[in-house]
Amino acid sequence: MAFGDGTDDAALNMAWTEFCERLKAAGERVFKDHNSASGRQRADGFRFLTQNLGQAFDLALETKDTRYPAIHTFCNPTRKLGGDCADFIYQQAWIDGESTYRIVGDRGTARFLNITVQGPRSDGSGVLHEPFGDVPEANLFGEELTTAADGGFEVYVGGESRGANWLPTTGDSRKLFIRQGFDCWDEQPARMRIERVGMDAPKPLPTPASMIDAMDWAGGFVTGLMDDWPEFPFRYGGVDEDNPNRFPQTPATGPDAKRGRAAVNMYWVLSADEALVIEFDAHDGLWMFTSMGVFFNSMDYLYRPVSYTPSRTAVDGDGKVRLVLAHDDPGYHNWIDTQGFERGNITYRHMLEGAPAELHTRVVKRAHLADALPPDTATVTAAERVAQMWARFNGIRQRYVL
Repeated sequence: MAFGDGTDDAALNMAWTEFCERLKAAGERVFKDHNSASGRQRADGFRFLTQNLGQAFDLALETKDTRYPAIHTFCNPTRKLGGDCADFIYQQAWIDGESTYRIVGDRGTARFLNITVQGPRSDGSGVLHEPFGDVPEANLFGEELTTAADGGFEVYVGGESRGANWLPTTGDSRKLFIRQGFDCWDEQPARMRIERVGMDAPKPLPTPASMIDAMDWAGGFVTGLMDDWPEFPFRYGGVDEDNPNRFPQTPATGPDAKRGRAAVNMYWVLSADEALVIEFDAHDGLWMFTSMGVFFNSMDYLYRPVSYTPSRTAVDGDGKVRLVLAHDDPGYHNWIDTQGFERGNITYRHMLEGAPAELHTRVVKRAHLADALPPDTATVTAAERVAQMWARFNGIRQRYVL
């Protein structure tokens, strides 16, 4: 049988050709002015695209049928997007407002947990590509979750009210968005699975029409990735691209409050002989810093010290935390590795109790770091740095069962 023998051949071939053209156009966006011309950062741009190409059809096809939902982990150590936090697990499940769903799982010990029903995507400026652009409709936070003595739980989504552990839906509900936030390396993630109540038949196979729709969705996904980043925070997040290496004021907007956090981003640019010091008061709450590439893809948090939380950070004698962003290991406990990148982003998140900190930054010569930091700033030996790497490696593997 050859092309043209099937009644849907022409339509399928055209959809695939259009997807490939959109993928090609997305690749050309790697060479943005915002991205450094260094080979390392150009390669990272293509890595960002190819990592997400690997999940484009998971989102567009394999998990898209709301009658047969699946919880999809759309960020992990080898797939990053959307300014992902290195100490979060991000998951989603496509749903509809007509069905009733049941989530069963084990709570684990992650310090932060949030299950959110998301509504329809908005149109117009300031709306991110899929799977973002969400309107929170209902929230269930970890402290609100009723669990059994062994940590087991079940949550119902949609249908008639069931009291505790129930999330209502509307006719416009389109997905669940699940986030877990961690502080210590030994925290256990929540494990959960989802099913539609009343399922009575196998999942249908893709049709030509659903395959064509998936190709169109996937094409929009890969082009959205490359179009929106890094311009989105410059246009809508208060980040001044002409004045790098400083944080804007931490917002506490309505949407952020519904997500249970405040977040602010800094765009950084460092030459080979420079380092950047981030200084703030030690403060309550679960706060996180994650260093990212140009396209807001978290750096290599499986192996490298590119993220910090309270339990993993040394506090100086004056009660302040000082993080040191540098291209090579300066020997200080709170080193953030740049991976050799010339530019990138760092996002600060604050959630749970307390209030966000006021963040101060200064660029210093790498050779003069000792003069720029208090004498009691915590240092590490080479062996201690290796131990830190192993603690990180094992902690991340536990979160993702790697």
